[in-house]
Amino acid sequence: MQIDLGHITLNVVEDGPSDGRPVVFANALGTTLGLWDKIIPLLPQTLRLIRYDMRGHGASEVPDAPYSMGMLVRDAEALLDHLNIRDCVFVGHSVGGMIAQGLAKKRMDQIRAMVLSNSAAKMGYGPMWQDQIAAVKAGGLEPIADSVMEKWFSRAFLKTEEADHWRDMLIGTPAQGYQGTCAAIAGTDFYTTTASLTLSTLVIAGSEDGTSPADLIRETADLIRGSQFALIRRAGHLPCVEQPEQFAKLLSQFFRDIGHT
Repeated sequence: MQIDLGHITLNVVEDGPSDGRPVVFANALGTTLGLWDKIIPLLPQTLRLIRYDMRGHGASEVPDAPYSMGMLVRDAEALLDHLNIRDCVFVGHSVGGMIAQGLAKKRMDQIRAMVLSNSAAKMGYGPMWQDQIAAVKAGGLEPIADSVMEKWFSRAFLKTEEADHWRDMLIGTPAQGYQGTCAAIAGTDFYTTTASLTLSTLVIAGSEDGTSPADLIRETADLIRGSQFALIRRAGHLPCVEQPEQFAKLLSQFFRDIGHT
């Protein structure tokens, strides 16, 4: 469904009972809320499971680039307020995990716990992201697709037919949305912010992630007192795609551990 938040219209999908404990999912750069399709059926069906396309992606509105992380956090905050959501578990993948960190600092009433999947307090460096922006501005997503896929997935998965689906999803991302989100990531350093967080946190990494290596993800986990770290083997940047059963098992156990069932 399309939800007009005043400053932005976002595409949102809900599964599960409306009175269930809420879990909110935020997708990665170059993906849509379809990123979570394999996970949703494997989670406890008593939960209210909410997915949304962040700005510039999927069926959400595509404002002109650049974006800031503050904009992405504000979008999530406004969506949760619109849906009257409090005390959710926020599951963020890559840039979605950065949104989770920013929102947790800003609105602790909205988030009681978070899951950071293949996400860090700081991801990459400014020049790297500026190169990505310039490449997409010059030729769209197609010219960078193969290099992105090699960083996203394990070698074994790249040989499967399913890999083509994710390449198509990447190429289908609006150029303005991709460029805008790259700018938001480039301008974000949450080390100090994240080190001050005290909420329950599960941090997940993929052993073959070429975008956000496991050591980087573990470093972010170490910033958050009492966080849990899990490494999913035989998976790259999208373990929820390559190893959905293991990913869902980690989430379900985390929900039980914190009494969010």
